[in-house]
Amino acid sequence: MNNDSHSLPPLYIGVRGIAVKILTRVERTDAYLDKLLDIELETGDLNPPDKRLLNELVHGVLRNQSKLDWVLTGFYHGQYSKVAPNVRNALRVALYQILFLTRIPHHAAVNEAVEFVKKYRGQRLADTMNGLLRNIARNIENIRYPLATNDEVQYLSVVHSHPTWIVKRWHARHGFEETESLCKANNMRPFLTLRPNPLRIDYKQFVDELVEVGIDYRRCFYMRDYVTVRNLPNIRQSRLFTEGLFTIQDESAGLVGDLLAPQPGETVIDLCSAPGGKAIHAAEHMQNQGRIIAVDKYEVRLNLIRQAAERDGVSIIEIQEGDAAEISLEPADKVLVDAPCSGLGTLSKKPDIKWKRELEDIQKLNVTQSAILENAARLVRPGGVLVYSTCTVEPEENQFIIKDFLSRHPEFTLENAGQYLPPRVVDEEGFLATYPHKHRMDGAFGARMVRSAS
Repeated sequence: MNNDSHSLPPLYIGVRGIAVKILTRVERTDAYLDKLLDIELETGDLNPPDKRLLNELVHGVLRNQSKLDWVLTGFYHGQYSKVAPNVRNALRVALYQILFLTRIPHHAAVNEAVEFVKKYRGQRLADTMNGLLRNIARNIENIRYPLATNDEVQYLSVVHSHPTWIVKRWHARHGFEETESLCKANNMRPFLTLRPNPLRIDYKQFVDELVEVGIDYRRCFYMRDYVTVRNLPNIRQSRLFTEGLFTIQDESAGLVGDLLAPQPGETVIDLCSAPGGKAIHAAEHMQNQGRIIAVDKYEVRLNLIRQAAERDGVSIIEIQEGDAAEISLEPADKVLVDAPCSGLGTLSKKPDIKWKRELEDIQKLNVTQSAILENAARLVRPGGVLVYSTCTVEPEENQFIIKDFLSRHPEFTLENAGQYLPPRVVDEEGFLATYPHKHRMDGAFGARMVRSAS
């Protein structure tokens, strides 16, 4: 019986209880981690250290889920796969602390999980879980994981915690060593990347402001006006953010903006615009002169663009509700399709995605991606530019889509991305192609195509 009713003690209390609640919702619903976590961080009464711990626990469990489950399965008497999700996530949270967080005493991690299980399912199961976790804590040195020499795919899947279907694809495409590097990069704690807003502040003033408020930064390697900072809780509440002095944007997304290269006075259509980072970046390129038509399907998401534009002092963005695959607009100089995709390039920031995606999702997304690109082609004026981008590393969503499109549209020609971007982020076919393990940023793709003038 679930003790989540009003007459019984609340189930999800304290940092670890809230972590179990978030993880169980991620597992059982279509809700995404970042949204659930934002709600708790904004509405809960957690102090800053507790907020940091909550962030660490939920991301840490999802990054290392296969490894945690391998250990729990090995020690559990019975079928671990049949354990109730709430109990399973309480065990994962406790084990994550035991295996990965050296500052938390093992007994503290165990006791919290046991108390949770006791409230949820009673003393008997709590005693069983207590014995299980204490047994693991005593035997950490004796835990054995799969060996690469026996089965490379199983080793990568368990030790580096990626679903088998993803590992098989990457292993076939990249080989063992590169796949291991990619999985390791996906499991690293991400940096936060900030793009100073040139409409409000220049780079030198911006980094001086960071130093003044005690924020350590590192200048980005590819986008030289971007900086990375260690993940800061409440950064959206900071004065620097509310005054519109910067946008949070990964370098890979910034490279897409440079590939589009919109100029002052041009008309740009951004077909899948929300939450608006690329539209705002385009406005900065254009020195806030010209027109940007930002299209998205849902009104609630368009509000995010409005808020960002207002905060950043951008006045040239026009909001348009509509389906990117169907909307009809006057042809523009530049059209950007930042297509809905599997997101498999963003796993260090969004580790829940790897457990939510299936192979069929890529096939379904192909239909949507092609339909949007097909409509986008109609919205490019003769001599204009069409840019297609994603935040995934899967060829079916990237190179294959573009090659298929170009085979059906002789009026479009692929332009080499190397004319606009650093050579190290451009592949041999002329596409923007970044990978977390090679470039220390999200995995992303971009193709720039020019429509013939006649």
